[in-house]
Amino acid sequence: MILVGLNLRPALSSLAPLLPRVEAQTDLTVAGIGALTTLPVLCLGLFAPLAPWLSRRLGPERTLSLALLVLALGLGLRGLATPAWLFAGTLLVGAGIGVAGSLLPALVKRELPRGADLMTGVYTMALCLGGALGAGLSIPMADAFGGWPFALVAWAGLALAALIAWLVLMPQPGSPAVRPAPTGNTRALLRQPLAWQVMILMGSQSSLAYIVFGWLPTLLIERGYDDAEAGWMMAASVMVQLISALVAPWLARLGRDQRPALLLLLLMVASGLTLLLIGPEPWRWVGIALLGLGQGGSFSLALTLIVLRTADSRLAGKLSGLAQGGGYTLAALGPLAVGMMLEFDLGLLAINLVLLSIVMVAVVFALLAGRNRRLETDDEGRLLIRDYR
Repeated sequence: MILVGLNLRPALSSLAPLLPRVEAQTDLTVAGIGALTTLPVLCLGLFAPLAPWLSRRLGPERTLSLALLVLALGLGLRGLATPAWLFAGTLLVGAGIGVAGSLLPALVKRELPRGADLMTGVYTMALCLGGALGAGLSIPMADAFGGWPFALVAWAGLALAALIAWLVLMPQPGSPAVRPAPTGNTRALLRQPLAWQVMILMGSQSSLAYIVFGWLPTLLIERGYDDAEAGWMMAASVMVQLISALVAPWLARLGRDQRPALLLLLLMVASGLTLLLIGPEPWRWVGIALLGLGQGGSFSLALTLIVLRTADSRLAGKLSGLAQGGGYTLAALGPLAVGMMLEFDLGLLAINLVLLSIVMVAVVFALLAGRNRRLETDDEGRLLIRDYR
């Protein structure tokens, strides 16, 4: 699971530092580059809801294998370096990551029910490490091996390594005869306010994350940094996420609910973005640290809420598909909006105000989703919400 998590961000973060080179060599417009950064996030949202459906038919183990294969194929296609193949490969990358990311919370809930929140932090830490490696190594690999196409396609090797390891070490699929009875359904889940609260929290904080993955180096270059420094600054911020991704679920256990931890982390995100985009330049590394700590912890807690707010692995899988599907679809609007603002040259102050408004949306839904409540089914199979004091 950790090795799979390591593959869920390099495909996204490795592209951002290379965008100026891609734009120069493919003649893509700023709008086209914006579409290229938006497409994988949109695909995460469109394909994540397929995970429960595929899991019922193929089993979660085989579905995860298929997702890793699609991810490796998409990464390979991007190396062909024409706009058509870039978009086709990016679509497959988004599909593979969307399905794999949606499956992991349910697998964690099933395999490690008592430590699901802490294990979520562990694989989220691996996910953040993959993002940091993708951001930090893209420019050096492009310089060392003759161009940006190699820097994009090289990550297919990591995806294939994860696929081989998963095929060898994965839990064996259970017999259909002994699988748990279905618990609730998606339509019933959509009628529960708690499911919407988790979904919109996931979407708003993910929107900020994918703006950072897609546009932070470009925004830093806009401030005057060169492309290599901007890539390393992004990599440093993502590397800092390792700390809070692992620690945040553990700290959240100490309180009655997750609201205080979520509010603190979102405040860090807002402060970090402001320092980086419009703050004093000597404070940029403070901004990098705050942004990394806030984003790593808030993403880890958003995933943790999926397992904490459900009574069993089946419900966790359905809530994961809904929260990540709907959430990532909403999140795709963020990179698209930033791309349009850059196209119209609206400036870093206006972009920062938009980012802070997204943080405020996340704060509102953190106050709702962070309460100590859980989705359960009663003896008649009806879905309900139970409060815990």
